[in-house]
Amino acid sequence: MDNERPEGLTIGRLAHRTGLSVRTLRFWSDEGAVPPVGRSAGGYRLYDAESVARVELVRTLRELGLGLDDVCRVLSGRTTVAGVADAHVAALDAQIRALKVSRAVLSTVAKRGSTVEETALMNRLARLSAAERKQIIDEFKEEVFGGVDDPHLRDRMRAYSIELPDDPTPEQVDAWIDLAELVRDPGFRARLRTWMELNTPVSGQGHPPGASIWWARQIVQTVAEVRKGGAAPEGPAAAEVLSELFSDADRAAVLRSLEAGIEAGAEHYRSLVARVRGQNSSPDATEELEWLARALRAADQT
Repeated sequence: MDNERPEGLTIGRLAHRTGLSVRTLRFWSDEGAVPPVGRSAGGYRLYDAESVARVELVRTLRELGLGLDDVCRVLSGRTTVAGVADAHVAALDAQIRALKVSRAVLSTVAKRGSTVEETALMNRLARLSAAERKQIIDEFKEEVFGGVDDPHLRDRMRAYSIELPDDPTPEQVDAWIDLAELVRDPGFRARLRTWMELNTPVSGQGHPPGASIWWARQIVQTVAEVRKGGAAPEGPAAAEVLSELFSDADRAAVLRSLEAGIEAGAEHYRSLVARVRGQNSSPDATEELEWLARALRAADQT
């Protein structure tokens, strides 16, 4: 065929063979990715059969997203395809993570109907570095749990990990935005601290009467079953539940702990932490706890 003549292929014939435009091939040639093998008598660039294979390789690498500089480094032997691919995978992973964060923020904005100011805040919170996120949580833990009388509880809460993973799901990013806003609220911190103090054992004494509500889910399950049966918190069935759950405990102290936890939003906090960690949290028990509080108030008035 005439395009395989000994004098080689012109750039026009190379374009015809490869299906690429002359403009693209000229650019690649100028950058050194597909250098000509010679020149015609008229000074035009000439290419050969190996040039066709080289064009195909350049096209493949470019379609995979490699920059032309990296392509030239591979073709010149200064690096390998594997080496460039490994670096490119890392870069793509970073881009994917950034896109996931952007998608999560936009999804939250759409769901909440956020203002421009709220959108900017959510975006900043979502894009904090791991160190910045850790600082927010550490400051929160120190204010809420620092200095409590129970060393075991204090150490456990400090060691309790609340971290957004390197590759979070949109649901985890959404939960982190909510959690970060919540734990930065001084009012929430103060309310949760009050609740913690009511549920922390005093040195030399046993657990406070209301502490078991928050650490034993069977209490919530018991109330849920009674509510499902249609029992009112002011009725006799509720009185039986209170006797079963608290026996001779100081019910006034139980109620104080219960009300403090409800006011603090402890259930909401627990749920957000579980979602950030990617765990399946137990259902929100706020309604059960509010029913229990109403039952305790009703019993106190009888």
